[in-house]
Amino acid sequence: MLTTKNKGSFKRVIWIVLDGVGAGELPDSANYGDTGSNTLGNLARAFSQKTGRTLQLPHLQAWGLGNITSILGVPPTTAGSPTAAFGKACELSAGKDTTSGHWEMAGLVLKKPFVTFPNGFPQAIVDRWVAENHLPGVLANHAASGTTIIEELGTEHLRTGKPILYTSADSVWQVAAHEESFGLERLYDVCKSARKICDELQIGRVIARPFIGNPLEGKPFERTYHRKDYAQLPGTDTFLDLLVKAGVPTLGVGKISNIYAAQGIQKNIDTHGNTDGIRVLIEQMKTVPNGLIFCNLIDFDMLYGHRRDVVGFGNALEEFDRALPAIQEAMRPEDLILIASDHGNDPTYPGTDHTREYIPLLAYTQSQHSAQNASRPGPIDLGVRTSFGDVGATVVHALVGTPPQEAELVGTSFLNSMSTQ
Repeated sequence: MLTTKNKGSFKRVIWIVLDGVGAGELPDSANYGDTGSNTLGNLARAFSQKTGRTLQLPHLQAWGLGNITSILGVPPTTAGSPTAAFGKACELSAGKDTTSGHWEMAGLVLKKPFVTFPNGFPQAIVDRWVAENHLPGVLANHAASGTTIIEELGTEHLRTGKPILYTSADSVWQVAAHEESFGLERLYDVCKSARKICDELQIGRVIARPFIGNPLEGKPFERTYHRKDYAQLPGTDTFLDLLVKAGVPTLGVGKISNIYAAQGIQKNIDTHGNTDGIRVLIEQMKTVPNGLIFCNLIDFDMLYGHRRDVVGFGNALEEFDRALPAIQEAMRPEDLILIASDHGNDPTYPGTDHTREYIPLLAYTQSQHSAQNASRPGPIDLGVRTSFGDVGATVVHALVGTPPQEAELVGTSFLNSMSTQ
């Protein structure tokens, strides 16, 4: 069992990323074509229109979610209510994708965005990849929705054995292939090969997109949770590496290790979506004695944001809210929970791309809660943080005992702002 040498005021930090849950347009959102985006605010209004009821998020509301941005059905927390600390953070990095968002939370700011290929990848590069992997060719090689493209080309893929290569507005090289006819391990192998090429091209992620089914047999195509991301290595150490060097155990739940190319994450447990991710998170909270438990809940983004599924997105938020009491029950007195996001993915917005938004911040400890009820009722406002890196800096501060001072990393701890003294 890993043991920690940290001397921080907390033995464990549970860091939860609600992937794609933004909290309103950033000042530079117009530069990204995202004026008016607000994942939480716009979602709540559209959800009410589509379902005839408001979002039910009582536990997140009690933690201060409604104080961050206006959310229909989720009013701001008032004095005297059980509350956490709330705030929101700006993104300094150029871009609005998973990699840049997660890397910045860990202190690494991308000054230059990853390269995108909205018109498809250069044919010479594709030909090289095909030859290296002895493929019969590829299908597509253009920007597309992942679910739409397997509906369009899945049958031809089964007939020809050619993998489906596509991209999006993000810096991604995505390969869709049938788990059974093409083979899951073979899909992973060709994606690992593509990672070498994408390092040369400065593409952020290679994503293996396995699917199953066969409409000719009455089985519709559907993507599986055997997806794998192969990210570019961070260019320098991150706050996660600082934890490891300090002897603090780091555990990823979900796609965390993939995002950081395993750098700074000592162990990772893959999950099959939000429901499974929440289950694994709670299980690990009951058994892991110390260190960082870092969990990504992917369904908000992957299943609902990109597909512009307002009702599905809202239902997923309600599922997480219902799980919050069980997460709190698994807490220990020396635990800190941080809830954040990595970018927006407004399901009411045109297109299928991420949206350039603030990310919400919620922070909770049992001792803070008790002290507030006794002497300081009402929420603690963490304000507008100048970088996503404030999240990672707070994690290091909580577990190591002092705010990080690495010159190459960006982030200011808000741990002292949570003080109830």
